[in-house]
Amino acid sequence: MRKLFAITLAMTPLLACAKLPVVASFSIVADVAREVGGERVDVVSLVAPDQDAHVFQPSPADVRKLAAAKVFVVNGLGFEGWLARLSKSAAFKGLTVTAAAKVKPLAMAEHEEHDDHHGHDHDHGKQDPHAWHNPQNVALYAEAMAAGFAKADPEGAAYYRQRAQAYKAQLLELDGWAAKSFAAIPAERRKVLTSHDAFAYLAARYKLRFMAPQGVSTDAEASAKGVAALIRQVRKEKVSAVFFENMADRRLLDQLSREAGVKVGGKLYSDALSAAPDAATYVQLFKTNVGALVAAMK
Repeated sequence: MRKLFAITLAMTPLLACAKLPVVASFSIVADVAREVGGERVDVVSLVAPDQDAHVFQPSPADVRKLAAAKVFVVNGLGFEGWLARLSKSAAFKGLTVTAAAKVKPLAMAEHEEHDDHHGHDHDHGKQDPHAWHNPQNVALYAEAMAAGFAKADPEGAAYYRQRAQAYKAQLLELDGWAAKSFAAIPAERRKVLTSHDAFAYLAARYKLRFMAPQGVSTDAEASAKGVAALIRQVRKEKVSAVFFENMADRRLLDQLSREAGVKVGGKLYSDALSAAPDAATYVQLFKTNVGALVAAMK
């Protein structure tokens, strides 16, 4: 009996330190989840850095990961088209936290008419899901995660709330820096060409203009007619630079760059973090994107 009692006492700290198992849909929400959850959570991302969540196909291993989780953190707004299918396959009974639940979404029509997508098909419905390109929205992500983690782990509620508040302060400081940086660029130079239409929230927040040969999803194909029209538009409007994305094929952008006579300004990080140190976290990703855009626009 004494031996059993001793073993039980020895195991108690281990049980107390057991982390909340969290599965995140893709790398950006996984990073925010780690910032909010800290030492109390164990976060696994289904879609890894430098991988494309638009074309992700869950594997049996992913089904097992979700089945073992207590919390599933997703972006929402239709970003993860495979979401319902995966949850059903895993028979997931835990808590699903929709990070963008309180975000005011941009309707596709709000920026389609400005960006001239030339008839692309969009698989996200009427809402643009790329809300994380506005740090103010990511602050809402942090709030949603803190509330969700607290529900799944009530003892950690104060801890999650405190970490979310600290992270939100960092995000709002980042937002202020970006606003000041873009404000120094003349409005007529705030025009950029990217691979796909992922930056509408960045454009709306800082009064930028993005054009793209693809729609909001990387699996939408750009038509030859659409590309030709976009080349004419880029020449006419004197677009500052062409940027390729970390998880997209850059060949179409290289073609546009050559034919429109616009320099390649470098790489932007759109739908995924990267193994590269300049975008290993959301904060680093945002700083890198803003720095690259400002340099090209100048």
